[in-house]
Amino acid sequence: MGKIIFNGEIKNRADVSVDIEDRGYQFGDGVYEVIRVYNGELFAGDMHLNRLMDSARLIQMKVPFTVAEIKTRVKELISEDQLQDGIIYMQLTRGVSPRTHAFPSSDVEPVFVAYTKEMPYTGKMKPGVKGITTDDIRWLRCNIKSLNLLGNIMAKQMAAEAGCDEAIQHRDGLVTEGSSSNVSIVVNGTLRTHPASNLILNGITRQVMLKLCADHGIPYVEEAFTIEDMMAAEEVLYTSTSVEVTPIINIDGQTIATGAPGPVTKRLQQLFSAEIERQCGSIN
Repeated sequence: MGKIIFNGEIKNRADVSVDIEDRGYQFGDGVYEVIRVYNGELFAGDMHLNRLMDSARLIQMKVPFTVAEIKTRVKELISEDQLQDGIIYMQLTRGVSPRTHAFPSSDVEPVFVAYTKEMPYTGKMKPGVKGITTDDIRWLRCNIKSLNLLGNIMAKQMAAEAGCDEAIQHRDGLVTEGSSSNVSIVVNGTLRTHPASNLILNGITRQVMLKLCADHGIPYVEEAFTIEDMMAAEEVLYTSTSVEVTPIINIDGQTIATGAPGPVTKRLQQLFSAEIERQCGSIN
């Protein structure tokens, strides 16, 4: 994993440095994406790259490359690093300029970096994890995948200290999403998840999941739910690039339903695995 993409070129990681006045370093003035790689192939790559472009547009940041150009370089990086199963992390900052809050002049060039990381894929159905609830203290533009993640980090740390995998965030009792995931519940056999608004990141795994629901006759609604709804649900699950589709079987020390993955979650896991193979080929 010794290679990176730096401003469109593949270089040795050891040969690259970023100036201390990079606005991503000083202000978190940038956006990012994480794309899963299975069998050496990008999963939902175009969806991720288009979201990167959308996030950049929403913070008025120019992108010096097209989706096609980034995709070509990323595929070259996967080949250089001989990555089979893992992730590509990429970020774009507004660039390097003397520190001042207002945007720099238009001649300042954005800084783009990307690197790979191994993440083995087992293909096994995940048995379930524990979660906690916490106030959602983040800003009100959570639909932008920005570098400003301190609220998410603090929530995730609370979960880690409690021996849990995820922190489920809420605003006055209305569940928004996890610290690094989207959260859904199942009530009367229907999947229910917060609508895509400024209060959540419209996760790519979430989008794939909802398309699978539509294609395979699994009823779903994009509708907010309360903590009370969640605790009484038949199933709770969370989704993200790294965890795929995973059941949450215990929240705040309370067992959810039977304490085992439910039928809707199991079906979605199977469908998601099949979608991985459809896009990326058979994985041994």
